[in-house]
Amino acid sequence: MPIETEIIEVDETNVSQQGFFCYKSKPKADGYSRKLTWLKNRFSEGMKIKIVYENGRSVGFIEYIPGESAWRAVNADDYLVIHCIWVVGRGKKKGYGSRLLNECLEDARKSNKHGVAMVTSSGNWLADKKLLVNNGFEVVGHAPPSFDLLVKKFDDAPPPSFPANWEERLAYYGSGLIIVRSDQCPYIDDDVIRTLKIAESMGIPAQVIELQDSKEVQDFSPSAYGVYNIVLNGKLLSYHYEIEKKLRKLMEEHQ
Repeated sequence: MPIETEIIEVDETNVSQQGFFCYKSKPKADGYSRKLTWLKNRFSEGMKIKIVYENGRSVGFIEYIPGESAWRAVNADDYLVIHCIWVVGRGKKKGYGSRLLNECLEDARKSNKHGVAMVTSSGNWLADKKLLVNNGFEVVGHAPPSFDLLVKKFDDAPPPSFPANWEERLAYYGSGLIIVRSDQCPYIDDDVIRTLKIAESMGIPAQVIELQDSKEVQDFSPSAYGVYNIVLNGKLLSYHYEIEKKLRKLMEEHQ
């Protein structure tokens, strides 16, 4: 059977029908509905989502937005910032990741941006930097615990950068377990519930702080990932899902 591919842009006119790739099997889940509402509020800020289809089946996507409205803790005015890029299953090793990157790069050129940036990590929930490096991106910054900031520039403008006040940001949240979250990722919702249950079982006071807009993410997030953080007594425990045994151990170590 010949392979037929197409890339479809998701916007305010079709997102309710098209979806946004992630959590497509659980459209009634709270995480899905929260993400959908979040997206509908982002399109006016320049949010773009493009999904690649192979023979009618979605196999990957990219989500990006102007740096001024990025939900990552970066300084990236006049750049496009990629939130997520993901290719799964049968779509891997067919060049779809590079095709999606090129979609973003072309949009950046048409919008007269200085280039395209992305936060990557060797941990979970963010792409590794390999795909970007293979497509001409360069590392221009590092942030704890394992984040890199990569950029592909079109001109001699100053590169994007990470903030330098990570310890101050962590201290801002004080004592106890603080979950700093947003609705940018639909997978966050389930992990928040699970983490709160673990904290309760361990007798650790916990609260959730909702980041309301991109400025709060850029100014107050305790990690470069921005949209999800688990902080205990001034220490970043994680910015992604951890197996329960490891999460309990981290909580025990920092109580």
